[in-house]
Amino acid sequence: MRCQRPSLALGVSLRSGGGLPDIARGAHRRYLLLRPRSPSSGYARRFTPASLHMLWVKAFHIIFVVTWFAGLFYLPRLFVYHADLPATDTEGQARFRVMEGRLLGITHIGGALAVGFGLWMLMGWRGALLGAAWFHAKLGLVVLLLGYHHACWRIVRRFSQGENQRSARFYRLFNEVPAVLLIGIVLLAVLKPA
Repeated sequence: MRCQRPSLALGVSLRSGGGLPDIARGAHRRYLLLRPRSPSSGYARRFTPASLHMLWVKAFHIIFVVTWFAGLFYLPRLFVYHADLPATDTEGQARFRVMEGRLLGITHIGGALAVGFGLWMLMGWRGALLGAAWFHAKLGLVVLLLGYHHACWRIVRRFSQGENQRSARFYRLFNEVPAVLLIGIVLLAVLKPA
C-alpha cells in the first residue's frame, strides 16, 4: 500500500484530490516543494558533504565580493572629495591619504579573497562552467574589474605623492564603472543566458 501525504489544512490525500479546489491543491503542492524534507527524501540525498562544502565556499565568495565592491564604490568617492580639496589644506590632504590607503588595503583583501574563493569554486566544480558562454562573459567582466581595481591603486599612489592631475568631475564618472560591471556580473551569474 502506498503512503499518501496528507494535505496541510484538511488532511485530504493529494492523490485523490479529496474535493479540494484546484487553487488549494496547487498551494499544497507549492508547500511540498518548499518545506524541508526528511533525510530519506530525494531532496536531502542530493546534497553530499562535498556539495555542502561548496555551498560554504560559495557563501564566502559572495561575502568577499560584497566587501570588494564596497571598497570599489567608496574609494572613488574619496577621490572626488580629495580632488576638490585645496592643495594648501595639508591637514586635509594627509587625512585623505590615510583614509584612501586604509580603504585600499581592505579592498585588496576583499578582492583577493573573492577571487580566491571563486577559483576554489571553479576547481571544486571541476571546470564544469568553462564550457558556458555566460561564464566566459562573466570572467571577462571580472578581468575588467581587476583592471579597475589596479587603476584605483595607481590613483591612490598618485594622490599620496601629490601628483593628481584629474578633476573631481573625472572621478565622479570613474565612480560609475564598478556599478556597470556589478550589474553585468550579477545578471550573468543569476540568469546564466545561453
